[in-house]
Amino acid sequence: MNKLTVTETIIALETAALEAWHNGNPSPYLDLYSKDFTYFDPAHERRLDGWDKIKELYESMRGKVKMDKFEIINPIVQQNNTMAVLTYNLESYSGETLWKENCTEVYRLEENNEWKIIHSHWSFTKPSIV
Repeated sequence: MNKLTVTETIIALETAALEAWHNGNPSPYLDLYSKDFTYFDPAHERRLDGWDKIKELYESMRGKVKMDKFEIINPIVQQNNTMAVLTYNLESYSGETLWKENCTEVYRLEENNEWKIIHSHWSFTKPSIV
């Protein structure tokens, strides 16, 4: 059995979390987040700091997110020994509705040799400028 590269590992972790998320289950993402996790999302005016804050938000959304399919477009992982930055565009479909977002995930290799997300930043691909 071949060992996955860091790029393959990071993309596989993200894909599995997105699959669950699009079916209303935030648990795989919560399992990936570090305790000192920070989060930017276009639905929130300010950054959320800490795992407890994101858990509270995600639990309020549990079972409410449902997308028919999604596509990770042009993922790139930039890395060194203990850090990896994943950037990609996400297209999510719910019926005829298409959501286009940009994503940046900063992963850190923890002492237990697991990759954890320490920062997540989401934005709309074509935001409306006010």
